[in-house]
Amino acid sequence: MAVRKNQSTLTTPEKRAFIDAILEMKASGRYDEFVRTHNEFIMSDTDQGERVGHRSPSFLPWHRKFLLEFEQELQRADSSVTLPYWDWSMDRTPESSLWATDFLGGSGRIRDGQVMTGAFANSAGNWSIDTQVDTRPFLRRALGGGGRALPSRADIEAVLAVDTYDAPPWNSTSQGFRNHLEGWRGVNLHNRVHVWVGGHMATGASPNDPVFWMHHAFVDKLWADWQTRHPASPYLPDTPTENVIDLDSTMRPWNDVTPRDMLDHTQFYTYDT
Repeated sequence: MAVRKNQSTLTTPEKRAFIDAILEMKASGRYDEFVRTHNEFIMSDTDQGERVGHRSPSFLPWHRKFLLEFEQELQRADSSVTLPYWDWSMDRTPESSLWATDFLGGSGRIRDGQVMTGAFANSAGNWSIDTQVDTRPFLRRALGGGGRALPSRADIEAVLAVDTYDAPPWNSTSQGFRNHLEGWRGVNLHNRVHVWVGGHMATGASPNDPVFWMHHAFVDKLWADWQTRHPASPYLPDTPTENVIDLDSTMRPWNDVTPRDMLDHTQFYTYDT
């Protein structure tokens, strides 16, 4: 069983293995396929008008499946690699080890946001952005430039206390845990982190930045934590609902995966805490 660890606890060899597996995916072209999928589905609708990836109840199961496929692809490069998560309530500054040169590299330069340090700097020769979704070939960041601090542990606890998964009208105005975690209501968790990192993370092509996977692994962990705290609170809607992915609706692009299939993460992996 794969165990996803807090990135702050990774050893130097574990960091290197994670980076090398990502670079191997990039070289094969598989990495950019994930970027294009996310960019396509961030606000896409099916023929019936169903939102799948964002601003909808399926935000969490859709990304759980998306991350699982990415993690499995990493493991084809190196079977020892699992997705680490970034607890942004603890590692809250651009000086955190996450942004060190030997890991993800730091913020972008002022004039154009180009990341100049680490393995994912364009100048290092291994990380060129897919120009199908961005005309500039380099990774961009602006750490801390979004005007708000990263969410605190108190912010997280406030969201984990919400005892209903989702509610009508099942979108960005809904009350419920999913929408508070996604960030359209309340203290704003997921969305605020994307804005804090800036650059590519503030766009639909956010997976261009490898921190995307670590951010969403923590979002997924928070969903798992919420499920543990509220075992009697189901995924909603759990019956057919117009223009919404209910519990047993299939989620594109997979067509054979439903939210129900993604409810129990422990069939695929666990978290270190």
